[in-house]
Amino acid sequence: MRRVPDTDIFEWRGKAKIPERYRLIWRDKDHREHITHDPYCFPHQLSHFDMHLFSEGKHWHSYRFLGAHVHEVNDVCGVLFAVWAPNAARVSVVGDFNRWDGRAHPMRSHGSNGIWELFIPDIAPGTLYKFEIRNRETGDISLKSDPYGQQFEIRPKTASIVTDQVSYVWHDTEWMEKRKEWDWQHEPVSIYEVHLGSWQRGPEGEFLNYRELAKRLVDYVTDMGFSHIELMPITEHPFDGSWGYQTTGYYAPTSRYGTPDDFRYFVDYCHQHNIGVFLDWVPAHFPKDAHGLGRFDGTPLYEHEDPRRGEHLDWKTLIYNYSRYEVKNFLLSSALYWLEEMHLDGLRVDAVASMLYLDYSREDWVPNEHGGRENLEAIAFLKELNTVAHGEYPGVLIMAEESTSWPKVTHPTDVDGLGFSLKWNMGWMNDSLSYMSKETIHRKYHQEMLTFSMLYAFTENFLLPFSHDEVVHGKGSMLTKMPGDEWQRFANLRLLYTYMFTHPGKKLLFMGTEFGQGVEWNSANTLDWYVLDYTFHKALQLLVKDLNKFYHQSEALYRHEFDWPGFEWIDCHDADQSILVYLRKNGVDEENNQVDKANLPKDELIIALNFTPMPRHNYRIGVPQPGLYKEVLNSDAKCYGGGNVGNGTAVLRAENKPWMDRPYSMPVT
Repeated sequence: MRRVPDTDIFEWRGKAKIPERYRLIWRDKDHREHITHDPYCFPHQLSHFDMHLFSEGKHWHSYRFLGAHVHEVNDVCGVLFAVWAPNAARVSVVGDFNRWDGRAHPMRSHGSNGIWELFIPDIAPGTLYKFEIRNRETGDISLKSDPYGQQFEIRPKTASIVTDQVSYVWHDTEWMEKRKEWDWQHEPVSIYEVHLGSWQRGPEGEFLNYRELAKRLVDYVTDMGFSHIELMPITEHPFDGSWGYQTTGYYAPTSRYGTPDDFRYFVDYCHQHNIGVFLDWVPAHFPKDAHGLGRFDGTPLYEHEDPRRGEHLDWKTLIYNYSRYEVKNFLLSSALYWLEEMHLDGLRVDAVASMLYLDYSREDWVPNEHGGRENLEAIAFLKELNTVAHGEYPGVLIMAEESTSWPKVTHPTDVDGLGFSLKWNMGWMNDSLSYMSKETIHRKYHQEMLTFSMLYAFTENFLLPFSHDEVVHGKGSMLTKMPGDEWQRFANLRLLYTYMFTHPGKKLLFMGTEFGQGVEWNSANTLDWYVLDYTFHKALQLLVKDLNKFYHQSEALYRHEFDWPGFEWIDCHDADQSILVYLRKNGVDEENNQVDKANLPKDELIIALNFTPMPRHNYRIGVPQPGLYKEVLNSDAKCYGGGNVGNGTAVLRAENKPWMDRPYSMPVT
C-alpha cells in the first residue's frame, strides 16, 4: 500500500481476492513490524433492538452492550467498544495499543441514536483505554473515561480498563433464595455503616483489599450482632475526600481496594456468613472532572444546559437531566448492575431531597411545566427505579435519604408513592441529638423533642440513622455531643442507644460510634481502635453488642416497627423528671385482628428511660398485665460502665393499683 500524496490515506490497486477478514502488516517509524486484523473489515456488531430500547429509556441492562466488552467475530477475538455521544463530530478509541492516537481507531456512528461503536480485534482484557471526542462546533478534542467502564486505574490516573468476561463462581445461592421470601418489614434490620478506606488499614497504612476487608468486617459485624453492612460509595471516584459521593464510575467498584472480582468475593463472603450488603448510590449529582460525564460530547449531555437546573452550587457538582431517556437509562442500569451483577441486597439513594425539589438550596430556579417546584422528571425516574428494582429482585431494599416532609416516600407507586422500601428518619435523628446535647437540668423544657416522633412514626417505613453525616464537618463525635464530664457523656450515649434500639424503626450506626470514638471521623485516618483498651469505650461497645442481640431476639421490638400494634405510650408527660415509659409489643394486629403470637407478658417489653443523672427510686409505672416482671436490660449496669443502679435480679410484682391509665402498677428503680 502506498500513501496518497498529501493525505493520511494509503491504498493498493491490483487484481487479487482480498480475504473477508484480512490482516495488515506494517512497520512503524521505529521500524518495528506489526500484524493485526483491520477493524474496519468487520461489520456492525450492535443489535438494533438494544439500541432501540436504549433510545426509548427502556433498556434495563444497557451496560451489557455499551462500554467495552470482550467479543469474538468469526473466531477473531478482540474488544467491542460502544459509547453514546450524539453531538460529537468524531469519537475514537485510544489507548496503549495505538499510542493514544485518536486518528488510529475512529468509531462508527449509528446516526440519530447517537451511539458509536467499533470492534477492535487482537486486544485483550487489561487494556487501558479512553474515548477521544472531537467537538462538532469548535473542533476541540477531549479525553473521556468510559461512562459504562467496569474498572478504572487507581487515582490519580483515570483510564478505563477492559475487563474480562465474568467467570466468578458465586457461593451464596442459599442466601439469594432466602432473600426472595424475606419478610423484611417484620424482621430485625440493624445496619453497620462503613467507609472501607478508614475502617481499618494495613501495617503501613495501606488500603486493604476487598477480600481481606470481607474477613475482618464479617468477623467484627457478626460478633457485634449487626445484620447488614452499608458501604459508603465504593463506585469509582477521583478524590478520596469526597468519600465516594462524587462518582465518575457508576459501574465500577473502586480500584483502591481491588478488582471487580475481589468485590464480588466481598459480597459473596458476607452472604455466606449471613450478612447483607447495601451500597450508598448517588444518582443526584456528578463531579465536573474533565475525564468524567460533564459536557461529555462537547455539549451538556448528561446534565442540563441551564445551570439553574444543571448545577448544585453547594457541592459544585452537576445535576442529571432526568428528562433524557438515555440518561435515565444510564442511571437505572447502574442501579440494576449492582443488584444483579454484584448481588447487593439494596441501595441507599443519596440526597433524594435534592432530586425532588427544583429550588433545593437555590434562590434562582426554573419551575416545572405547571409552575411548581417539584422535579417531575426526577420523580418519574425514582418511581421507575423502585418499581423495576422491587419487581426484578424481590427482597432488596431501596432506601431514601430524604430530609423533608415529602409525602408517601415509602408508599407503593400505584397509590402515588415514590416506592422506596425505607426512609431515613432525619427528623427523629435531629430531635434526638438536639435533646441529648442539652444539659440534663434543662431537658424538662424540651420533652416534646422526644415525643414528637410518635406523631408521624408510622406515616412511613422509617430507619433510625446515626450516620457519618453526624460526626463530620465540625459536628464532633457522638460522644462529644453529649454534655457533662466523661462519665456523664458515656452514660448519656448509652441511654441514647438504648432509646434508639427500643424506638420503632430499623437501625443504623456509623462505624466508630459503637465504641464511642472520641474525635470526629476523618476519612484520611483509621478509626481509633486503641480506645478499646479503656474501660468506658469497651463497655459501650459491649452495650451495643447486647442491644443488637436483644433487638434480634425480642420479637416485640421488630415485629411491628411500622404500625401502631407494636407501640403504646405508658407515660410521656413526666417532663419534670425527664422520664419516658412506653410499651413495645408483639400483640394484636388491629387491622387484621390477628395475634402474631400468644399475647402473653413475655411478648411485651416495658421501656423506662430516665434522661437525667438522678436515680428515681420507687418510681411507680403503670403496667398492662398482672403477674411478675423482671429487668432484662439496664444501660446503667456495671458491665456497661454504669453506676449499677437498677432493679437487678429482683422479681417485681404488679400490684392491683391503677396508675398511668393502667389497671396495674409497680414501683421500680
